[in-house]
Amino acid sequence: MNAKQEYRPTYQTSLVDPSDFWRTASRAITWDIPPETILDSTARPTARWFPDARLNTSYNALDRHVRDLTTEVGSTGEESSDDLGPIGGRADQPALIYDSAMTGATLVYTYAELLDEVATFAGAMLRLGVRTGDRVVIYMPMIPEAVIAMLACARIGAVHSVVFGGFAAHELAARIDDAEPVLIITASGGLEPGKRIEYPPIVLNALDQVETTTTRHVVVKQRTGFATIRFSLPTDHLPGSSQTVAAQWLDWEDMIRDAEPADPVPVAATDPLYILYTSGTTGKPKGVVRDNGGHAVALSWSMRNIYDLGPGQVMLTTSDIGWVVGHSYIVYAPLLVGATTVLYEGKPVGTPDAGAYWRLVEQHGVHVMFTAPTALRAIRRADPEAAAAHRHDLSSLRALFCAGERLDPATYEWARETLLGDRPECPVVDHWWQTETGWPICADPLGLQELPIKPGSASVPVPGFRLRVLDYEGDAVPTGTEGNIVIGLPMPPGALTGLWGDDERFARSYLSTYPGHYLTGDSGYFDEDGYLYVLGRSDDVINMAGHRLSAGGIEGAVAGHAAVAECAVIGIPDELKGQRPIAYVVLKADVEVDPALLRQELIARVRDQIGAIATLHDVVVLQALPKTRSGKILRRTIRQIASGEVWEMPATIEDPAVLLALEDQLRVARADAPGEEHAGAAPS
Repeated sequence: MNAKQEYRPTYQTSLVDPSDFWRTASRAITWDIPPETILDSTARPTARWFPDARLNTSYNALDRHVRDLTTEVGSTGEESSDDLGPIGGRADQPALIYDSAMTGATLVYTYAELLDEVATFAGAMLRLGVRTGDRVVIYMPMIPEAVIAMLACARIGAVHSVVFGGFAAHELAARIDDAEPVLIITASGGLEPGKRIEYPPIVLNALDQVETTTTRHVVVKQRTGFATIRFSLPTDHLPGSSQTVAAQWLDWEDMIRDAEPADPVPVAATDPLYILYTSGTTGKPKGVVRDNGGHAVALSWSMRNIYDLGPGQVMLTTSDIGWVVGHSYIVYAPLLVGATTVLYEGKPVGTPDAGAYWRLVEQHGVHVMFTAPTALRAIRRADPEAAAAHRHDLSSLRALFCAGERLDPATYEWARETLLGDRPECPVVDHWWQTETGWPICADPLGLQELPIKPGSASVPVPGFRLRVLDYEGDAVPTGTEGNIVIGLPMPPGALTGLWGDDERFARSYLSTYPGHYLTGDSGYFDEDGYLYVLGRSDDVINMAGHRLSAGGIEGAVAGHAAVAECAVIGIPDELKGQRPIAYVVLKADVEVDPALLRQELIARVRDQIGAIATLHDVVVLQALPKTRSGKILRRTIRQIASGEVWEMPATIEDPAVLLALEDQLRVARADAPGEEHAGAAPS
């Protein structure tokens, strides 16, 4: 590991001379052709990193760790002993630990075993005619074969697009139409608490809806507990056949049988590694494109300098591979630095209880854990005293990172005092990033210099990210004043290089509002120490009587109440004041409180902490907040329902029943309050 450096001078160096900074960082990567040019600032639609270099991401994640132990420094770009240590010698070290709370299975793949699986599957894809630059859609649950498929695509230079397993057919079809894959990889089904989702019928339905005709094959990994589908691989359906047919369905095991392992194919650093779709405001998903070279350099740098984690250590990231967090910190980043990654199939609660994550930490000796604030809030609600955690040995845990939603101060304090009270040396770090950036924008950089934690803040800008907070005219706002958070161009390596097949939309969505800057779409403010407070999406600002109120700030006040497990504050239209804030709250388990008294106390808290202008109009107690599968609260949909607007069931919804229950509850509340157009307090 590197000797730790000071944060401030490192950050300044990254802005003053980014080419020199990232040239140094690039030495942690093995290149087939090392970069001579570090940054091409003339490229469009955005600057490109390492434009003359070539590498293979799969080789960097697997092969080089399996080789005989060596230390090579020079033109190949191999890392020296003061970077990650000697390369190789990790053939027998665990690379991937699969732990399924749904089936009870635990599988450990060493680096050598994972390399064999990946090379074989890559060879099988080559045999099907998949080539460099072809797209492959991966629609799978949290099983090892999903990781193998991703790495195998990277091995042959195919571009993977992972779609969250269980997405509805029309959402899958939209992504197939946009990416135009030659191959779809799926499984017989996914497991959720109390239910199982059959994937092949969804894929069939999606293929019936698509307009593209590029998909030649669908490969299915059979899972125990699902109906076995019988496939064959007739030779007249292999490449070279003159017969034109619809997509041929194949069994995973049949596909890989007798396949020749594939060698890694060098690609340009600027070639796409993957497409990851994120929701668009127009209804058409946006295909975020990530390149190979910048991605590998940025993720390797982040592991050492943000997460302070290196070879032989264990990382548990409790996301899904369908999200960017899963791409970056389940699959690629840990393997790039020779660490061990844990792939968990389960939930934070209910599989079987609120101790699921803490069992993983103890059982697998986890050093760094990365989860979502919403997961911590679910655990806190089910187990307020963290009794389940205290039944497990968490002594291996050195840091707990959170991202995905703002880590509200109340949840931070619970994690710090109740969950980890006997581990003062284990920081709880809120950090902020996006699908588009691919890695953290703000964080406490533990590998550089551990800084003081400020509850409610995502800490400081990460080296490479030039952050500003601007008003709607494009002028910088004073310290402590909320505004639009933007990132100065060029973005650092690892950030998106565009939207798949739509440069115009990329420029319009991200680059046109503030010339010379990337628009994050989030609002917040800097304090006097340079810490950033991200308060939420810019469109979550509540305009009340001419004052712009942060929904995130009000949520922080509400969440601090002793009875509240989690909350969302929404602004709904008001003829007199423009908008009025309403708090939707979920209570902690076994808490009983009079709704009228709770309403009074929360209104008082908001007025006391935010100011007299921030009058909370009402409080609605819910059994659960509607969320995406990645844990984000669906604030926009709540606002539409509360305002009586027409709304559609979001494709990313975790549990549709929660939204339907919310709609019913608000309808009843309106009926009980004739002549008064508000949501009304409702008992749980």
